[in-house]
Amino acid sequence: MPAPLQTIRRPLLVLSAVLSSLALTAPVALAAPSPTPTPSATPSATTSASASPTATPPANMSSVGGTRLGMAGTQVNLTSGVPVLPKDVTARSWIVSDAESGAVLAAHNAHWRLPPASTLKMLFADTVLPKFPRTTEHKVVASDLAGMGEGSSLVGIKEGESYTVRDLWLGVFLRSGNDAVHVLSHMNGGVAKTVADMNTHAQDLQALDTRVVTPDGYDEPGQVSSAYDLTLFARSGLQKKDFREYCSTVSVKFPGETTKVKGKSVRGTFDIRNTNRLLSGDSDVSVYPGIAGVKNGNTTNAGATFTGVAERGGKVLLVTVMNPEKDEHNEVYKEAAKILDWGFQADGKVQPVGELVAPKNAAQASAQPGATATGEAGGDTSSTKPVASSSASAAEEDGSSGVGIALAVVGGLLVLLAGGVFLVNRRWPLPDLVRRRPRP
Repeated sequence: MPAPLQTIRRPLLVLSAVLSSLALTAPVALAAPSPTPTPSATPSATTSASASPTATPPANMSSVGGTRLGMAGTQVNLTSGVPVLPKDVTARSWIVSDAESGAVLAAHNAHWRLPPASTLKMLFADTVLPKFPRTTEHKVVASDLAGMGEGSSLVGIKEGESYTVRDLWLGVFLRSGNDAVHVLSHMNGGVAKTVADMNTHAQDLQALDTRVVTPDGYDEPGQVSSAYDLTLFARSGLQKKDFREYCSTVSVKFPGETTKVKGKSVRGTFDIRNTNRLLSGDSDVSVYPGIAGVKNGNTTNAGATFTGVAERGGKVLLVTVMNPEKDEHNEVYKEAAKILDWGFQADGKVQPVGELVAPKNAAQASAQPGATATGEAGGDTSSTKPVASSSASAAEEDGSSGVGIALAVVGGLLVLLAGGVFLVNRRWPLPDLVRRRPRP
């Protein structure tokens, strides 16, 4: 068994409150309506998507989450008291949002369909993780490791060795191991089935910019996602206890090869460390205060991509950054940190420009608090359907598993308010979110 995780776990203590409604006023010309996906925004098997995106965002992008999120360029309401956005952010696309309310604080080309690289593994994990108990063991055969792209990132899985599901997921999150992804995909019925499952789950999450071709995020023609969709994947995954554990783990002992020592079989181990530099740090990047995951990526077509979640002062923010133009070491993390800093300064002051929509299968008027709120893996497919809490269930029965904030669905009365308004119409709690503190 691997050594204990070198990770700091502490429940995220957030205010247990029920807000019956919330309306944030904005100028009529900039108001965003309730997010209703249009048929044209829904990808299909025949949808054509370029493997090499254009240098500029398309004129028509999805409006899921609000009209302004479908507009090209930076979208933010810079009114009195709102800090100015950092000027040296060069990413093609980015978005920062309140992880629990779903309010999008600011965005830049949020729905631009771009290659996602290994950040697509968040969708893979959110889709497949609940299907197998973490203690399940699997002996790897040659076919499990077939079909990986040339130059794939690997954790070091060996044919003939056995690994627990927990081992495999740590390989996915810490080392972005395509070998671990392929083993889990074969356990799930094969790569083709897993890709189909991921596309179906993306549709359920209303991640309509996404088209999955390979489960590991390796560059393939037609494989695209967006900063908006990647944020939806992270938000959904963070509902699951195991997902939160894996994506916040800094380092761990990973099972190595079995050798003979004095006639006895001995299984070695080796250290693996998370390649998310805001979580593990680097020579030119400090550990970000409050960071708790989630996933980074880098390929030829995608450039560097990153989605992160951080907590500060009871606020939880999500940021996604795709393909910075500035070609400097760890630039994607530096830009993500700047956007997060702005978000924590602006949260509560800035009027949202859109929202993160809830999954189609999330109950909007009522919720059933229970085992699914913890999101533990274990073969119960119901855990793939995160709970949207209502005013009737603002907290889980077991306080040690975290306290969620609930926001009731805004009634029709608010919709009739004069002048355009944007409605943050639900709270989708993040239970027991792992927090990360700076290293000394």
